[in-house]
Amino acid sequence: MAVKAGRYRGQSAQERVAARREQLVAAALEVWARVDGPPVTMTRICNEAGLTERYFYEQFANLDEALLALLGEITDEIRTVVDEAITGTEAGPAERVRAAVTAFVHVITDDPRKGRVAILRAAARPTLSGPRSAMLRGFGAYAASEAAALYGTDALQGRDGELAGLMFIGGVEKLVSAWLEGSIDAGPDDIVDAATRAFDRLGHN
Repeated sequence: MAVKAGRYRGQSAQERVAARREQLVAAALEVWARVDGPPVTMTRICNEAGLTERYFYEQFANLDEALLALLGEITDEIRTVVDEAITGTEAGPAERVRAAVTAFVHVITDDPRKGRVAILRAAARPTLSGPRSAMLRGFGAYAASEAAALYGTDALQGRDGELAGLMFIGGVEKLVSAWLEGSIDAGPDDIVDAATRAFDRLGHN
């Protein structure tokens, strides 16, 4: 869809498009994450964002594309905070592992909406099963690469490292799922402790 050029209320056309996209993605998070709420739909996202359907289709071809954009933003946020935690910790591998795991876990526990959509809601949506699996595999590979950087020659190598990374991510996913569903008596700090121990045991010989 063509966008009118020029500035309006101090914003360029490109800035207005970007702002509407942010509104829609934020609205998708709010609607999709509601506990016991109605199913997420394009209309409900538009109503939450205060935008018409015209602007939805300016950004996304369909509902799944909007939900994938939301998952992508959560994924990017996790990678960013984990990278920052590792580079910002001037200590040994054990301390850097804890900092990275803490950053990872707190993205999805400080704002449980992000955990609900990325872990619970996406898993229940068949059209997103493939992209969600790819996201988890990507996190597994990321965990393996970080283990290699942290532990050096002591890290598990090649296929063993990849499998260990997947096991770590799968375990954290199940642990956070149980926390979100209220089926375990644990808090975010307990999850960090358990995940840190798991990473340390799985990441190196």
